Amino acid sequence: QVQLVESGGGSVQAGGSLRLSCVASGYSYSSYYMGWFRQVPGKEREGVAAIGRDGTTSYADSVKGRFTISKDNAKNTLYLQMNSLQPEDTAMYYCAADRVVFKSRLLVPTAYNYWGQGTQVTVSS
Repeated sequence: QVQLVESGGGSVQAGGSLRLSCVASGYSYSSYYMGWFRQVPGKEREGVAAIGRDGTTSYADSVKGRFTISKDNAKNTLYLQMNSLQPEDTAMYYCAADRVVFKSRLLVPTAYNYWGQGTQVTVSS
């Protein structure tokens, strides 16, 4: 059974940094597509960053140049390094995984079947 557990969220001031982690288990980690998504109450979940099986990355325009997605296959862990955080980055952040994701849908939440429980990120001005 696929399990994803996020950690690393917290409260920071604008301009600060956080690194989120997502530990995966129950599947062949390196063969899955993985992504980070976020959601604010009352709004739809949105894609933040994703990484393909070959390491190809994709980012939402709002985070390009500030966030970096990476993975450590040896540790079955996905990371999201978030720099220059802004109040609008405040959200619950989720990691997701799936075995097959079309390149055009890497940042689309419905393309993924496996989700973690989320970790809260709060950025104050």
